Amino acid sequence: MVAGSTLLSLAAAALAVALLVSTSEARHPSPTPPPLPVLPIPSASQLKWQRREVIMFFHFGMNTFTDSEWGTGTEDPSLFRPAALNATQWMDAARAAGASLVILVAKHHDGFCLWPSAYTAHSVSASPWRAGRGDVVAEFVAAARARGLDAGLYLSPWDRHDERYGQEVAYNEYYEAQLHELLTGYGSVSEIWFDGAKGKNATNMTYHFQEWFQTVKQLQRSINIFSDDGPDVRWVGDEKGYAGATCWSAVNRSAITIGEAGIEKYLNEGDPRGRDWVPPECDVSIRTGWFWHANETAKPLAQLLEIYYNSVGRNCVLLLNAPPNSTGVVEDADVARLREFGQAVETIFGTDLAVGSVARASSERGGGFEACNVLDGREDTYWAPKAEDGRRNGYWIELRRPAAGRPFEFNVVRIQEHVALGQRVERHAVYVDGAPVANGTTVGHKRLHRLPRPVAGRKVRVWFTARRGPPLLLAVGLHHDPFAAAGAM
Repeated sequence: MVAGSTLLSLAAAALAVALLVSTSEARHPSPTPPPLPVLPIPSASQLKWQRREVIMFFHFGMNTFTDSEWGTGTEDPSLFRPAALNATQWMDAARAAGASLVILVAKHHDGFCLWPSAYTAHSVSASPWRAGRGDVVAEFVAAARARGLDAGLYLSPWDRHDERYGQEVAYNEYYEAQLHELLTGYGSVSEIWFDGAKGKNATNMTYHFQEWFQTVKQLQRSINIFSDDGPDVRWVGDEKGYAGATCWSAVNRSAITIGEAGIEKYLNEGDPRGRDWVPPECDVSIRTGWFWHANETAKPLAQLLEIYYNSVGRNCVLLLNAPPNSTGVVEDADVARLREFGQAVETIFGTDLAVGSVARASSERGGGFEACNVLDGREDTYWAPKAEDGRRNGYWIELRRPAAGRPFEFNVVRIQEHVALGQRVERHAVYVDGAPVANGTTVGHKRLHRLPRPVAGRKVRVWFTARRGPPLLLAVGLHHDPFAAAGAM
């Protein structure tokens, strides 16, 4: 009897434990796991780069003093003599525009180096500036860090000065050596630019891009490499700052030859079947030229905002160039325009008119993936629908103004995918109280629709087509652009 009693007691205890576990699980259900990624997906450094949205370029060098865009390589270093170079002023200009990364042209096609390279005499060391002891790269990087900005560098493969150019082994060794100087002598570098430009009659030269890329990654693990085909960031295919109305972050790198003509459309639009995540960067100058010229002025605010909508608003990062003058500072008028641009972007997007609305959707994946996540302003939460939506009536998300509140009044719609798990949206359309107001193809990190005129309504619904996988929406925002309403665009 004692043994039987013991067994009964053990069974009762086991049942009690099971009931406790069951009750606990009911009170604290297991969270719904995130959906699988749709490949390719970005690296952590690519995600950080994409979220910058606006970065700055500084073209400064021998061309600044010769009124040229492409130097000949025969210029005398004594021409380089900025009387009051102030890299801190450049950084203040970049911050005014809202940039968090600044990129310096350390060597352009003329071959003149803005740092005292040990591998050539054609550098600042041979100039009268700072009595031959100056280093523009060092001053640039130090000023960036002092202002809380990350630094990047551009090193032109085409070199019209160096006599080794055209000798495959000798020149590639020279170029590698300069990469080592720049990437080991100036601390962390966030982006490096490999420009594919080369004159039609230039000496034939085979660049060892793959060796260069691997060297860069060896020296700076978290750096992003820019070229026509990345591997981290690609050229957008034009120099006017416009991405394609359809713009995929993915491409097939094997289909791209750096510097080859005829690839511009592919770079501009990307490839929905691409196997490599290489998002585009839109490079454009605030002036007509890349280098400073006394007879040029900055683009008007209306044009800069148009560029913003067609770059950042089409899944790109905007790389905006501001060329310092021959004194060594960015012109006051250019700084004023950059500040005006930065303030305008903040005016438009600093207030989200969707805040306070109620979000609902075609479905929700489960706990943690609710429709309301598109309104919380966070980078780590998003709406995820059930996959079945795509096989039935389609995916949609809706923002509704409470009955007691005023209707939405806006002229800009912002849509953002959670691209950390891949780019998915192929088509989308925006409706206000059932009436269509905007439509398009890809979304990616950010898609902006600037409407022809302000609209008002109580319900905004966005429909999505996404055959690659259920769309994952980071944000849907509504904004008012007063510059468009004022006829500035």
